[in-house]
Amino acid sequence: MGKKPLLKNSGPGIQVRAEGGGAVAYPSYPGAAGYKDQGERTRSAPGSGGAMVTRDRAENRDGPKMLKPLVEKRRRDRINRSLEELRLLLLERTRDQNLRNPKLEKAEILEFAVGYLRERSRVEPPGTERGWGSGGWRGPLEARLGKLGQPCCGRPLAPIQQRPRLGFARLLQASVAGHPSLPLIMAVYRLCVTTGPYLKAGTLDNISATLVGTCGESPKQLLDRVGRDFTPGSVQKYKVRCSAELGELLLLRLHKERFAFFRKDSWYCSNIIVIAPDGTVIPFPCYQWIEGYCTMELRPGTARTICQDSLPLLLDQRKRELQARQGCYRWKIYAPGFPRMVDVSSFEEMESDKKFALTKTIPCADQGDSPGNRYLPGFPMKIDIPSLLHMEPNIRYSATKTASLLFNAIPASLGMKIRGLLNRKGSWKKLDDIRNIFWCHKTFTTEYVTEHWCEDNFFGYQYLNGVNPVMLHCLSSLPSKLPVTNDMVAPLLGPDTCLQTELELSQIPGSDSPIFLPTDSEWDWLLAKTWVRNSEFLVHENNTHFLCTHLLCEAFSMATLRQLPLCHPIFKLLLPHTRYTLQVNTIARATLLNPDGLVDQVTSIGRCGLLYLMRTHLAHFTYTNFCLPDSLRARGVLTIPNYYYRDDGLKIWAAIESFVSDIVGYYYPSDDSVQQDSELQAWVSEIFTQAFLGRESSGFPNRLCTPGQLVKYLTAIIFNCSAQHAAVNSGQHDFGAWMPNAPSSMRQPPPQNKGTTTLKSYLETLPEVNVTCNNLLLFWLVSQEPKDQRPLGTYPDQHFTEEVPQRSITAFQSRLAQISRDIRERNQGLPLPYAYLDPPLIENSVSI
Repeated sequence: MGKKPLLKNSGPGIQVRAEGGGAVAYPSYPGAAGYKDQGERTRSAPGSGGAMVTRDRAENRDGPKMLKPLVEKRRRDRINRSLEELRLLLLERTRDQNLRNPKLEKAEILEFAVGYLRERSRVEPPGTERGWGSGGWRGPLEARLGKLGQPCCGRPLAPIQQRPRLGFARLLQASVAGHPSLPLIMAVYRLCVTTGPYLKAGTLDNISATLVGTCGESPKQLLDRVGRDFTPGSVQKYKVRCSAELGELLLLRLHKERFAFFRKDSWYCSNIIVIAPDGTVIPFPCYQWIEGYCTMELRPGTARTICQDSLPLLLDQRKRELQARQGCYRWKIYAPGFPRMVDVSSFEEMESDKKFALTKTIPCADQGDSPGNRYLPGFPMKIDIPSLLHMEPNIRYSATKTASLLFNAIPASLGMKIRGLLNRKGSWKKLDDIRNIFWCHKTFTTEYVTEHWCEDNFFGYQYLNGVNPVMLHCLSSLPSKLPVTNDMVAPLLGPDTCLQTELELSQIPGSDSPIFLPTDSEWDWLLAKTWVRNSEFLVHENNTHFLCTHLLCEAFSMATLRQLPLCHPIFKLLLPHTRYTLQVNTIARATLLNPDGLVDQVTSIGRCGLLYLMRTHLAHFTYTNFCLPDSLRARGVLTIPNYYYRDDGLKIWAAIESFVSDIVGYYYPSDDSVQQDSELQAWVSEIFTQAFLGRESSGFPNRLCTPGQLVKYLTAIIFNCSAQHAAVNSGQHDFGAWMPNAPSSMRQPPPQNKGTTTLKSYLETLPEVNVTCNNLLLFWLVSQEPKDQRPLGTYPDQHFTEEVPQRSITAFQSRLAQISRDIRERNQGLPLPYAYLDPPLIENSVSI
């Protein structure tokens, strides 16, 4: 057996332990390199033969043993003191504001320190001593730990691999004691990433981030924490460490890459908040789906026109973003004389990674019957399936909206199917049978229409406050094709009145085109009014509704997506008013306007007549018709009483105009700022070319020169995408559920003689049972806005991050709230309330 090692005191602060015929010196005072705390285990020294001894055991032989609780307390005190000093040193050198918190978790302080040293080890300053020396391996990390690698009292220490294991308290003290050798700067940026709360909004892919500033670029940092990241609705925090501060942040690059063997998926990134080392908060709004493996560049939330960007990096970013969008959203010619539309085949090409021209336009000569346009079991019309299969994720319906739409459609259609209504041909046996079509979907207005539809007063009321309130014009004289005299209508007029009340069902006067009057037989007069309601139905559905809101708003959406980058203030302003417009129009073309679609099935003019009607109307549509105040003035209806569409519409127009004026005034302070914005001018020009086919007589601008012109243009676009669509869409079920009030077709020609109409001939003229039910089912669906609604003035996606636009949004919302209160107060005194322009019932965009 060898001798037991002896432990003795060899001078102030030095302990000598005899080991195998030799001696090794260890410091005995706290703070010295190599000091061993009481109660801590000592590793055997070289040549000791594996003998180990602890100090408390030695003292047990030489003196009284120190109580263990006291030893633990002293150790905790030293740890806490060292951690506090480490926090202050890191704060001094990194200037990270999170380190100012004296109650910061110990683990976070250590995490800061480890990240700090790791980052510095990657950027080792020149002249750092490396390699094996008398004190063992000396690299960047050891050099930064200072006294941990220094010899003690002139005697070299054993190499690191052979030194006794240092305690945690000792390691902290040594690292703090060596702080003069620490480098000065390391920047830590904190990222707060919000994933959208939608179904399948999360991702399993790897997400990395790169920050780009005026002074440099951060390393690509994988955003990864323990557990699953980026789940739907989650808000998660990450850190990006840099060797130095980056200056003003210009871009945030998000890298979406494959993770392990998982398939690629979509991720909805709402926004990312970056907190700089000095505490500055920089929001990066995103609010879009990111598909596949790609890199996306985000700009800070501050809106900027192209005139405000001078750095080549930012100008290049704007150009690349627009090129990518123009490749994704391509124009297509649907039919001659039609506004251009989105080419959905480009989405399929993108999914297949095919190449395409950035400004390619696909001609489509009247879109003939393609192989994909076919019947599906249970559907009475053909559906263009391929156009519905590929839809870019940022324009398609959300899962919530899709499910809500199906929930509205399936029960109603299934109920009709079970009762045999969808397949029943032939005339209605009696008018009262029509009441039973939607016996479970009645409203106050549907019941009112059913009771009063044949009254002359209600017939006229509908042209003021019905679903097509833009038809009335003030005339100074009667048209030459309407040969009516005062004597013919004198018994029907009041004193000092010369307003004619008569109907002619042909454009050519003659014996076979009689003029019908209220004094004619009940069925003659009712049939004449029903023919007018049928004509008004076709004009309303095709021109007022589909052309002037759906198709034109699609053109506005397309131009906005193609010509304005995400950081542009007009893009931020208009984006909420383009939501789902491209999706709903694609659905309409695939189910309604396609050959043998619903239009061919239920209307008397069919698809060919519809195309002619809309082409003709667009050729005469003007900028005056598009702007509500100008339209009302031109039609001479500013003083007609009880015109609630006009009254409510003008209030909403004024509220939108005030809001837009604030936004435009903030970003465009002068005429030059409008004229020099090349992106804005390209946007206006593309709308003029693609929506109005470059027709100068339309009066639509192809260039804007002043902020005032921009305010009017934007106000008209927002109004037509929201309020105007609500006015001409939301009441379709209310006014059309009673089919004779809005027949989609008439099976017999207009009467050429008076006195021949009976109830039987009237029923034989109305649409058949199955046609009626298919049309009413459509009315029901388009009048029921699916879930996932965003009423006018509701902007949950915070694209504007500056204080001034946010105040303008708040003021806009307050003004809309007051308009709503006024409308509801007025409606309490009306026999038939007019609520279609009540702001909470107006959707921000054309979405159904």
